[in-house]
Amino acid sequence: MTDDMRPGRRNFLAAGGGLAAATLAAPVLSQQPGSPFLITSATDVLLPKGKAQRVVICGGGWGGLNAAKQLRLLAPQLEVVLLERNPVFFSCPMSNKWLVDVVDTNYLTHEYLAVSEKYGYRFIQTEILAVERDRKRVVTAAGSLDYDFLILSPGIRYNYEAWFGNDRRAAEATRARFPAAYVPSAEHFRLKQAIHDFKGGELVMTLPPPPQRCPPSPYERACLIAWLFKTKKIKGHITILDHKDAIRPIGYGFKQAFEELYKDQITYVPNAHVKELDPFNKRIKTAAGDFNFDHGIFMAPHQAGDLAWKAGAVGRNPEGKPTGWAAVDPLFLHLKDDKDVYVIGDAVGLVSPQFLFYPKAGHVANRHAKIVAKYIAERVAGREPKYILPDNLCYMMVTADPQLDIAVQFDYKVGPFQDKGDVILQTQIDDNERRPELVHEDFGWAKNMYEDMFA
Repeated sequence: MTDDMRPGRRNFLAAGGGLAAATLAAPVLSQQPGSPFLITSATDVLLPKGKAQRVVICGGGWGGLNAAKQLRLLAPQLEVVLLERNPVFFSCPMSNKWLVDVVDTNYLTHEYLAVSEKYGYRFIQTEILAVERDRKRVVTAAGSLDYDFLILSPGIRYNYEAWFGNDRRAAEATRARFPAAYVPSAEHFRLKQAIHDFKGGELVMTLPPPPQRCPPSPYERACLIAWLFKTKKIKGHITILDHKDAIRPIGYGFKQAFEELYKDQITYVPNAHVKELDPFNKRIKTAAGDFNFDHGIFMAPHQAGDLAWKAGAVGRNPEGKPTGWAAVDPLFLHLKDDKDVYVIGDAVGLVSPQFLFYPKAGHVANRHAKIVAKYIAERVAGREPKYILPDNLCYMMVTADPQLDIAVQFDYKVGPFQDKGDVILQTQIDDNERRPELVHEDFGWAKNMYEDMFA
């Protein structure tokens, strides 16, 4: 490991290079005779195809948003279109701190349009209905558009089907009453209101089985909610029901926090595989016991977001069943059956027999965006890309007064593993000592990430 990669020195990739301004054609929409101009349908042409090669990016989170900017920096001759259903960017990373008012809403939210105008790509707020890979076309609620290259940044979906089967009523009741708040949406605001209105009692939190979005963040959330209860003298207790057999990553650091800071507020229960959840009578049954609750934060198992399923990007296991995650080339991140479609961020599936999945974190999505933008720029220039590997870095606040963090770093290289030949290898470095210096690094990390996407 080089000095630049050691835990004590957190360096960040800076965007570089010049930007050639580009003017994108205004959308040409077809309407039924007499219909208002801005009432469109999925059969309309959203953007006519010009002479320039077009990259369509589906999803404007930490991965897709940065991919749009990086493509304009690396290959300004390309037409770049970003499709996102939300009108405003809301950051899941750092949102646990927002839940307990360490940061405000403005810290997590950013405008899409300003950065798209600055870097010369087209931002369109719309719902993506289908991806027709055989026609190289994306169908949206506002019309369809063709692509030469496609980047999917779908994030995750909650697999409530694993808990409720086809019982849509129970699934929707759980989402509405006890939101997980792991997908940017109104769920975060509902959860925040519920936490601040909590008068006492039992709060049960489930952790999904791996792989999950940002594995250490549920433990951070539990710590900060426990801190809030303790500070406001609320007689509330948090039970963490973890599908895993132990806390990880940063296991020792979180274990110390639970025992030394929140012994009266947090009970950690391992091997708590969910068997049955009743959102109406507020009872949950697990392999580790049954629990009643006054409120809950229920994280169903995670899968690649809906968009990955619409695009036919989800892989299948040897028995022919969906794996739940996009089947990508581990080194180049394009679909195994389609070199012109890339997947970045949390939706990426199996990449290594050693550690299986990249951490599903904003940092990895940011790195994937830069990597794939480089791959496409190289291909457009007529060169064969050389593989690039990401890294990952996560900071977790365990108490807000005084503010103290712990952290984990992941590094990657290609090397031999057992009898599998050369594969991607992961090195994990847990930083278990909670201290204020890591808080400074935490906010510095976020500042650099936001600048990467918006500055």
